[in-house]
This record gives sequence, C-alpha cells and structure tokens, in this order.
Amino acid sequence: MAEARRRDEWARTSAVMALVANTQRDRKRSRALRPSDFDPFARKSPTVKADVRVLKQVFIDNRVPEGIP
Repeated sequence: MAEARRRDEWARTSAVMALVANTQRDRKRSRALRPSDFDPFARKSPTVKADVRVLKQVFIDNRVPEGIP
C-alpha cells in the first residue's frame, strides 16, 4: 500500500511540475513536456530496432544472435 501511495503522489506531483514547466517554456524552441518526463516511476523503455534475421534467431532458432553478450 505504501508503494501505491508513493506512485500516486508522484503522479500528481509530476503533473503539476509538467504544468509549471510548460508555462515557462519557449514554444518555438522546445516540445511540450509530459508528466512522465518528471515521474521517476514512469517506465521509459528504449526502442530497439532489429533486423528480421535477428528476430528469426531469437524466436525461431531459440538462440542469442551474434554480437550480443
């Protein structure tokens, strides 16, 4: 319950932070900020581009592709 409360408080706090930051930004030079930019609990998963050969090796051949430790 404590973890859920902390996440909920950060969700509200980050929404306020995004609102304040967006009122002070230059619209021509920067993008609009989102609450997830300030929320430490928001998951930011990196996008990985893979070739079809890599996907075949992983999902069909069940092995790790070359060049990946």
